[in-house]
Amino acid sequence: MKVGDLLLGNLHPVRVQTMTTTDTMDTIGTVEQTIRCIEAGAELVRITAPSKKEAENLLNIKNELNKRGYFTPIVADIHFTPNAAEVAARIIEKVRVNPGNYVDKKKFELIDYTDAEYLEEIERIRDRFTPLVKICKEYGTAMRIGTNHGSLSDRIMSRYGDSPMGMVESAMEFLRIARDEQYHNIVLSMKSSNPQVMVQAYRLLVQQMQNEFQEIYPLHLGVTEAGDGEDGRIKSAIGIGTLLEDGIGDTIRVSLTEDPEFEIPVCKDLVKRYHAREKKPLLHGALKFGSSDSHAADTFVDDKGASALPYSPFEYRRRVTRGVSNIGGKQVPVVVADFMQKQAITPQDLQAIGYTYDEPSDKWNISDGAADYIYTAGKALDFALPGTLKVICDCSTWQKEGIDTSKYFPLFQGVEYLDTVNQSPVLNFIGIDTHAIDKTVEKQIFEKAANDPTAVFCFFSTSKFTMADVRCAIVGLMKNDIQTPVIICSESHGVTADEQLIAFSTDTGALLLDGMGDGLWLMNDPAKMQNARVSGRNYIAVDNNHRFLNSTSFSILQATRTRISKTEYISCPSCGRTLFDLQETTAKIRAVTNHLKGVKIAIMGCIVNGPGEMADADFGYVGSGPGKITLYKNKDVVKRNVDSEVAVDELINLLKENGAWVDAAQ
Repeated sequence: MKVGDLLLGNLHPVRVQTMTTTDTMDTIGTVEQTIRCIEAGAELVRITAPSKKEAENLLNIKNELNKRGYFTPIVADIHFTPNAAEVAARIIEKVRVNPGNYVDKKKFELIDYTDAEYLEEIERIRDRFTPLVKICKEYGTAMRIGTNHGSLSDRIMSRYGDSPMGMVESAMEFLRIARDEQYHNIVLSMKSSNPQVMVQAYRLLVQQMQNEFQEIYPLHLGVTEAGDGEDGRIKSAIGIGTLLEDGIGDTIRVSLTEDPEFEIPVCKDLVKRYHAREKKPLLHGALKFGSSDSHAADTFVDDKGASALPYSPFEYRRRVTRGVSNIGGKQVPVVVADFMQKQAITPQDLQAIGYTYDEPSDKWNISDGAADYIYTAGKALDFALPGTLKVICDCSTWQKEGIDTSKYFPLFQGVEYLDTVNQSPVLNFIGIDTHAIDKTVEKQIFEKAANDPTAVFCFFSTSKFTMADVRCAIVGLMKNDIQTPVIICSESHGVTADEQLIAFSTDTGALLLDGMGDGLWLMNDPAKMQNARVSGRNYIAVDNNHRFLNSTSFSILQATRTRISKTEYISCPSCGRTLFDLQETTAKIRAVTNHLKGVKIAIMGCIVNGPGEMADADFGYVGSGPGKITLYKNKDVVKRNVDSEVAVDELINLLKENGAWVDAAQ
């Protein structure tokens, strides 16, 4: 497709974009923020047009940008107002419409539609949507049909429920109308604040388009309301990175509750992972899950192009494994803290991984984000361990005299597992480089481990196709019904914490979303990592590398919904519709609620991103007017028009009233 002079889709580079947060009627403010985004690397910039007057002002914004020498395509963001869309489509290069809001009904009512009534609604949508399609076709304007998980219409919800398939059908209805008008300059999106839902919806959409049209339209990727800081980056990387690994996606936006120009470097970190990779189109008639690595492709698609996956990529189902100690089975994934490079380990070092020693009481305080294992390589610890913490060490160290074999367990590297007779009767870890290992040796290891109730695999890859290699190995286990648990190991060589977050999140999160993985083991070289803050970029600062890796592990598990250890925040990235300072308010709410394990709190700037967009949240804090907040429990309004000065206190009261509040530990 073409957006202005920008080509998007097919085998063109993945384009990066963001959205302004200024009032669209503030022409100069919007222009200047747009320029900052462009200079940070944005290839498209989206601006909200909630009504006709904002849509008309896009002309002034565009003219001022052109006057200053900037010609980057502008996208008008439309939700409820067809007349604003029809104005904007005559001015700028692209419009975005949300099928769940645009000329469809969303009152959160469950209506039992007959087939005739359903078709009647489709015809009503056709009558309202077709004028915009014709204008876009006449003016050469591109369109994004942007479905959001939380804003599905009552009609779609009534027939498909709150599901990825409902998201797909919501977009397909609009796409069919556009195709009937011979209009094809279209990109589609399937956004959700839940990466699992988002990934399933995009995969289903690709399959549906291929089956129905025998062609696939370009796709815009994003995790909506991802939040800020580490969590926002991790959640975005898991959702977007998983699909990019699948070969899906043509433009991306990372929705952070930060200034929009800071989103662009994160986008760039995501897409640059694929710059050097060979690009191939999807195989005809089947999704090609497994990146462009030919080894991966052979595993996932048979010679007739049919899917050979032993699991469904369209629904979550955890791989069946046997329980070995506290790993595998129905137990939550474990976290391994890597202390390989630490020369001397002290009790104080364990504080970074969730264990705090209280000397007066001679007790350990253990947090919800405490690692389950610590890898010491060739070292034995000279102090008593907390009750729940266990040690992984090299097999040669484990075999030395004096080692407490009830607390220490050996790690065998590949063939060592076959050659070493002296093994733990309880728990043995087997490290395998899924890229480099000889396939005959791998088969022998798999066969032995299949009948070993003490075996746990630690899979990693030394190739650039880390995720695809590890996934291939796990698929091999599944095909042979080998139920040995797998700890996913990932090593990042990124020079910034941001790059490392993206590498870890993509390489491990993509597997966890598909139900693969019984633990995480992250490692890096802290000496190579920079903590600098430079103009045009927010770097995540790291004061303790072990804390960084441990926190990242638990955040990845939280974002993939495989192990819940903390509060989850669904906060929108702000835009011209926002009615309060989102960054300041998010920080304020986080400060008083971040101890509420498992509670999901949505913080939304306006009603557009209100009850619908925060569909996945337990409680919501939504701007309803200048200085006014409306509080929600799920999608239900509980308190309207609360003064913003007391709204955070009222949110706490709401949490207390619903049994979701506990006092923070002192």
